[in-house]
Amino acid sequence: MNNDLMKNIAENTAFVLGFLAIVAVLFVIAYVFEKMAAKKTGDKEKILTTRKIVIIGVFSAISFALMLIEVAVPFAPSFYKIDLGDLPALIGAFAFGPMVGVLIEFIKILLNLIFQGTTTAFVGELANFIVGCSFVLPASIVYAFKKTRKNAIIATIVGTVCITICGTVFNAVYLLPAFAALYGMPLEALIGMGTEINSAITDVTSFVIICVAPLNLLKGSIVSVITILIYKQLSPILKFGRIESVKKKDTVTEN
Repeated sequence: MNNDLMKNIAENTAFVLGFLAIVAVLFVIAYVFEKMAAKKTGDKEKILTTRKIVIIGVFSAISFALMLIEVAVPFAPSFYKIDLGDLPALIGAFAFGPMVGVLIEFIKILLNLIFQGTTTAFVGELANFIVGCSFVLPASIVYAFKKTRKNAIIATIVGTVCITICGTVFNAVYLLPAFAALYGMPLEALIGMGTEINSAITDVTSFVIICVAPLNLLKGSIVSVITILIYKQLSPILKFGRIESVKKKDTVTEN
């Protein structure tokens, strides 16, 4: 498996370098906004601490495991599925900032490549990372500036809107054409799979609006609701290591 991975890397060096460039840009964005939020809120904690590193490792493993549990949806072709791999990344980002969220998303993809390899010449992995970050990054940035329950709800709504728009546009502009080229089939064949499910699907635009947009909206909504429901209980444990530490100001429930 690792030999196949190294072969794919060698054969797709330019793509991998582009992938890493995108990763670097997202890390820079996360870092800049995290520092801005820290300055505004007076948070002097380091970007990475021992506790954060441990949480990143554990949550990345959980995220990878959740990514493997995929559920098909009736309104889209079978190659589109929902997973909850972004849930640990969002919770980690809420607790420790945008950088942690992006790191969890990235390590999740690395774990998938190590244990599963790639069957899409890294196209699927790139898509998963970008779409995941389009949800976790905006949500965690909004929340970082004001850590209240009300703002957490606003943040998850912003994240859900972003993943819906980004996922839809990214599929239309890049992902669908890339998969068609990768598997040596005309783009119309992929669109035809959607037409079999819904006759209103006749081109790329109708495909992504009817299939991809609802998929990402549903995924973002599910992850958002779960996060809002469980973050209050998890926050003091993640931040301080014990439930009693909720008295140390678990700001998510201030308002």
